[in-house]
Amino acid sequence: MSSCCSTSASTPGGRENLLDGTTGADMTTCPVMSGSPVNKATAEAAGLFRDYDGERYYFCCAGCGPAFDADPAKYAAAMA
Repeated sequence: MSSCCSTSASTPGGRENLLDGTTGADMTTCPVMSGSPVNKATAEAAGLFRDYDGERYYFCCAGCGPAFDADPAKYAAAMA
């Protein structure tokens, strides 16, 4: 099974780097790839976030942003 984050090689700024230097308060999970941990500051610096209905949602990889854009209410409800 593959995900939006699957790649055949590591890339700079890729998903594996989103966990560097994390603490509990800095962490969240990706709304698209449920359960995938994300460091908020690192994701924000990489542009891997969206604001929706007064909340900020952080993504584990670049592929999750477009998926979220297609149905933000669905993913926001899953995070509630």
